[in-house]
Amino acid sequence: MEVLHSPDFWIGLLKIVWINIILSGDNAVVIALAARSLPPHQQKQAVLWGSGAAVVLRIALTVVAAKLLELPYLQIVGGCLLLWIGVQLLGEEEEEDGESKEYGNLMAAVRTILIADLVMSLDNVIAVAAAAQGDTTLLILGLAISIPLVIFGSTLMIKLMERFPIIVLLGAALIGWVGGETIVNDVSMRGVLAANPWLHYVAAAIGAAFVVAVGKSLQARAARRHAARHATH
Repeated sequence: MEVLHSPDFWIGLLKIVWINIILSGDNAVVIALAARSLPPHQQKQAVLWGSGAAVVLRIALTVVAAKLLELPYLQIVGGCLLLWIGVQLLGEEEEEDGESKEYGNLMAAVRTILIADLVMSLDNVIAVAAAAQGDTTLLILGLAISIPLVIFGSTLMIKLMERFPIIVLLGAALIGWVGGETIVNDVSMRGVLAANPWLHYVAAAIGAAFVVAVGKSLQARAARRHAARHATH
């Protein structure tokens, strides 16, 4: 293959891999949060399936991402979805414990990963597509290489979350931050954002605070229910 001897090909590939390393952090957090409540053997399956399916979805999304980003209110809907996912992932932390705890459903975890990755990848894939410069082989190869990066990052995050529970809270806050950013970056908000650039950070901070506040209140309510059940026994 002549293309493999082209310096431009290898430079483009390095760019895509580097972009994926930078952009895969938040995706790894989502995967880790969604998979952490599963049994160990299902955690590996959720990380593997979720990461692989997310990258395939990202390849398909690259073809239409630029056009999708021009649709008004799409990012507002996507951002609200991310806020909901962040609240759910944080709120379920204290729902059950002990022998009565039901492990999360594998397919539900994979579904959560896919929805979150779809929303978070909308603007990310633009950067990858720009680096590929229309070379489909380069695009697919670069994104395929990102699978082990996301898998490694997710596996590491799950271990860190087990050892340092505060990371669960920070991870949920990160999802809320991205959700707030996504909402304010919608095409319908472009004029307002151009006139008030600080809104980007305010919206992101509000998103993070919203997820943490609502998620923690759900945790507290679940803890009270659990305490009440034990008091009646």
